[in-house]
Amino acid sequence: MNKLKRALVSVSDKEGIVPFVEQLRHYDIEILSTGGTAAALRDHGIQVASVEDVTGMPEMLDGRVKTLHPRLHGGILAQRDRPDQMADAAAHGLPLIDLVVVNLYPFEAMTGNGALPLDEALSYIDIGGVAMLRAAAKNFADVTVVCQPHQYDEVLTDLRQNNGATSLPLRQRLALETFQRTAAYDAAIGTYLHTAGHEQADATSFAQQETLVLRRERALRYGENPHQGAALYASTPAVRPNLIQAQQLHGKELSFNNLADADAALAAVQEFDELAVVILKHQTPCGIAVAPTAAEAYERAYATDPDSASGGVISCNREVDAAMAEAIGDRFLEVLLAPSFHPEALALLTRKRNRILLAWGMDAGTASNQRPRRQWRSIAGGALVQDVDQALLTPEDLRIVTERQPTPAQMQAMLFAWKVVKHVKSNAVVLVRDTQTVGIGSGQMSRADASRMALMKARSSTKGCVAASDAFFPFRDGVDLIAEAGVEAVIQPGGSVRDKEAIAAANEHGIVMAFSGVRAFRH
Repeated sequence: MNKLKRALVSVSDKEGIVPFVEQLRHYDIEILSTGGTAAALRDHGIQVASVEDVTGMPEMLDGRVKTLHPRLHGGILAQRDRPDQMADAAAHGLPLIDLVVVNLYPFEAMTGNGALPLDEALSYIDIGGVAMLRAAAKNFADVTVVCQPHQYDEVLTDLRQNNGATSLPLRQRLALETFQRTAAYDAAIGTYLHTAGHEQADATSFAQQETLVLRRERALRYGENPHQGAALYASTPAVRPNLIQAQQLHGKELSFNNLADADAALAAVQEFDELAVVILKHQTPCGIAVAPTAAEAYERAYATDPDSASGGVISCNREVDAAMAEAIGDRFLEVLLAPSFHPEALALLTRKRNRILLAWGMDAGTASNQRPRRQWRSIAGGALVQDVDQALLTPEDLRIVTERQPTPAQMQAMLFAWKVVKHVKSNAVVLVRDTQTVGIGSGQMSRADASRMALMKARSSTKGCVAASDAFFPFRDGVDLIAEAGVEAVIQPGGSVRDKEAIAAANEHGIVMAFSGVRAFRH
């Protein structure tokens, strides 16, 4: 146990600092402090010694230098069980510091949206605070370190239980949390400087070293299967909208699989500026539709594959109203997510006890959302990192390679189908009519099999439909299959050595073929 005699307090975030220090004074702990923190404490009648009185040096360089001094760092780093170090401390008059309470300048909060100019961002990089935290954490055998306001209560509890002393397990855990905090802080600075902080930085390049900072939000019941442990972590800073910051309005606890599917459903529905509904199961859509009302969009999406929709995840990019809730009725679903829910809809939807309702609280539309720039996927020993697929197609981007030209309606249907196929597991072929999916073929090893699956899944006539393929047709067989089933237009990337065969097949069947020049694999 280490009885606390002297504390150094210097905080940017002053939330809770006054009552915390008032409690420290009950144990006759001497308080050293800096500038604004010292003033805030004195304003509440707390006796504080100035750091300047210890160092013999005033704050300088507009506050850039105030705690970078050997009298402070020596008092923090001195090992109490080392006679030689204690002799040094005595010889140089170092005041031993037993408690360091420091939180850092709010760099992450000020630069989170990437808009802060470099010269302003640099002013939020803490130097002295990080140095004091690291020194105290390194010497946790003798020094207690506090880097976040939420730690105040547990330190006070430990002091009460130990009559003004702190326990080694607490000091060691606080040291761990401190090094994690300073690592996250440095990572945020590095990310800012790489992506947004300098005119010369190439924001599209991949850094030589990446640091992914994640904060554990909560443990999950289990992973994909009951024998696998799992937890939910949040990234810093977080993109919006996201499921971690979404409000759960009803239902059972979210599982690993619920979160994975809901995230995929959210990404898919963000493709559309128009009112859209996505129904998804096991990371792959089983129905997507755009319509004037949420209820109609839901019914059209559900009609694609009612069997697969059972127990799935539904996402809507507009408020869920009573009409959509009535359309869902008692049908079994795991998760329903949307920007918001009308009170009448909530009254209907919450009749099912376990039905999970999530409100992400942002307007719909791709332009209004902060979308992630990079995707990470773990592999044994490392990670794969890639840019998020945010390729958007317009009619001008398509190259019509067949004799038959598309009608305006076919052109719009092909662009809708392309947005859908981007979110279907490869190999993928989707069939649509207007702005409604008709059949979805996914996860097949051959493109012809993906075409067969899409046709097999169709519950209505495919005559007059439009098809989208996420990659080129390596042979003409896939084109023959969908054309013989009545498909009248197909959009695909092109780029195969046998493109001429695919085009010839389309011309023989008298259908439209458009090349996007963009592949949309999803693994």
